[in-house]
Amino acid sequence: MTAGEDMALYRLLCWLSPAFPVGAFSYSQGLESAVSTKLVANETDMAAWLNDTLSGGQLWSDAVIFARAHDAACSRRHIALLDVVTSARAFQPSAEFRLESFSQGEAFCTAVKQSWPCKAIDVLRQVAPDNVPYPVAVGVACAGHGIGRSQALHGWLHASESNLDSAAIRLVPLGQNQGQRLLAGIEPAIRTARDHAADLPLSRLTTNSQMADICSMQHETQHTRLFRS
Repeated sequence: MTAGEDMALYRLLCWLSPAFPVGAFSYSQGLESAVSTKLVANETDMAAWLNDTLSGGQLWSDAVIFARAHDAACSRRHIALLDVVTSARAFQPSAEFRLESFSQGEAFCTAVKQSWPCKAIDVLRQVAPDNVPYPVAVGVACAGHGIGRSQALHGWLHASESNLDSAAIRLVPLGQNQGQRLLAGIEPAIRTARDHAADLPLSRLTTNSQMADICSMQHETQHTRLFRS
């Protein structure tokens, strides 16, 4: 591995670590509502939930947005980057999904600018002074620091699913070993989502996760909550 590859891997690991200050631990993407209504009650249910997020849910759409943001930043096409930002803002099915994406995107941009500044993030802030969607922010930063799209997207999908897995361990609840089995089980689905998202244009992006969207909407009025979404 070259020195440049070492640096790229180190930065990717830092940005996707639970210690990176984006507050990912406080969001569940509607999972808390699904658990409260018994849609997700055990390890089998949670495995189906995780796979659904990758095949046609919020993480699937975010994966396509991530890939297109990375491409736009690499090619330095400002108009294309603005199109990605606009599409990502519009592709939010609930108020809480918007809150989650924008809050984490803003926090990510702030942290990267302070520790790993790059021209790509500066351009993103010019294109989108506020409300930067999270997958756009990470995709642009990875492009700006020479982290390849496939590696970056694979890592980001794993980190996102790991966050949901951690939420499930607390909510369902599940044991730590059950949580690891879930992560092992979705390894092929993460690779498939990464590969399918690689070249899909935004104009062809669709989802099929109506139940997860409804759970997110229900969570907005849930009386007792551990998570913000």
